[in-house]
Amino acid sequence: MVTKQFNGSPEDADLRRADSLAREIFSDVANKWALLIIEALGKRTLRFGELRNEVEGISHKMLTQNLRMLQRNGLVDREVHPTIPPRVEYTLTEAGQGLRATVDAMCDWTHRFLGHIEAARRRSDA
Repeated sequence: MVTKQFNGSPEDADLRRADSLAREIFSDVANKWALLIIEALGKRTLRFGELRNEVEGISHKMLTQNLRMLQRNGLVDREVHPTIPPRVEYTLTEAGQGLRATVDAMCDWTHRFLGHIEAARRRSDA
């Protein structure tokens, strides 16, 4: 996986540029599974199975991939406890908590405009 390096230039933060680091990060975290994982972990630290139960419909593979990506981006901490069998827990980092505020705002927006969107869909599909 090739990752862009942050060099402090304004281009790194420009989402409109195809080669910007910001767009790469945005692409990573702006998917339905990542957003739902962040929302679930915002409540408390969870083990893998608990997290899978919280995010209905996610496969084992997709949860694993998204947790690795979120961990790689510094949004989720993974702690392995030396027990038999090993106990692994996932927690949002400070950056993850910051993103959670945005996710919460998106959830609030969805609840606020759900009826409006559904009505627009019905009109469009008619």
